[in-house]
Amino acid sequence: MLETLSNLNGVSGSEDEVRSFILSKIKADEVTVDVMGNIIAFRKGLKSHKKMMVCAHMDEVGFIISEITDKGFLKFKSVGGIDERVLISKHVTVGPDKLPGVIAVKAVHLQEKEEREKPVEEKDLAIDIGAESKEQAQKLVKIGDYAAFDTSYSLFGDRFMKGKALDDRIGCACLLKLLERNYDFDFYGVFSVCEEIGGTGAKVAAQNIRPDLALVLEGTTCSDVYKTEPHQQVTRLGDGVCIPIRDRSMVANRELVDALIACAEKNKIKWQYKHTTAGGTDGGAIHASGAGVKCAVLAVPTRYIHSPVGVASVDDYEAFLLLTEKFMEEVGGLI
Repeated sequence: MLETLSNLNGVSGSEDEVRSFILSKIKADEVTVDVMGNIIAFRKGLKSHKKMMVCAHMDEVGFIISEITDKGFLKFKSVGGIDERVLISKHVTVGPDKLPGVIAVKAVHLQEKEEREKPVEEKDLAIDIGAESKEQAQKLVKIGDYAAFDTSYSLFGDRFMKGKALDDRIGCACLLKLLERNYDFDFYGVFSVCEEIGGTGAKVAAQNIRPDLALVLEGTTCSDVYKTEPHQQVTRLGDGVCIPIRDRSMVANRELVDALIACAEKNKIKWQYKHTTAGGTDGGAIHASGAGVKCAVLAVPTRYIHSPVGVASVDDYEAFLLLTEKFMEEVGGLI
């Protein structure tokens, strides 16, 4: 399931492919797609009509085509937060037909000294699709088409996984599993759009549902890489599921955070804190919706997030799945 989800394209604002796949797999009493494109899957509570919302976002970072040059190159703008330094010579697919392309830059042999001494900026890059002219390119691509990194999911090393869009297809895979079961309370599973550009999808969904409690499922930053000092390591691969206390978008509800930690300890599930307040999630929009919502986040540490390829631990992912499942069994008392 995760392999398929990772390989699908779903840049913010163009989540159609991901949405179609998820719709084909959902098990729920009622499934709707709202005007924003969010999927809202509902399971009626067995004992209570209190509302629990669990959210995972379908979208990923990528690009939108902004111009076609006379020579047939495609100029683009980034969608979501992407470090320009990781873009050079990366493979992408463009448009609904997934036209192959390469992010092009002048070869190092042809650069002036001052060009070599500074990072290449997005404005100096273009996507090469092998076209010889603007007219030829326009037969294949139009302004406003999206482009996504062309990376295939695979397992490697000692129980590691690599692929694009692990942020947040990891959450989507987990949410699909949660929807296979019934709960004492009314359960709303939300697969949101546009998290990477501000969380507008989750904002609308939360305003519509008005949940009593919410949990956001995510992939999060991991910096246990070469030349990173231990005190600078936000999370570490293999140290378990991440339970953030706060980020730049919200302070997690402390009651829920404590309950998640207690659930992890009780079930002997490996977990870790997130040692930074950088980044944000759909929780920022959800917790401030309506009259306010108790909200917390669970995440899988992911190296190289918002790049052509992320790396995560299978063990951390399994801990994430297990803690989410166990917490859903116990959370009724908190609503």
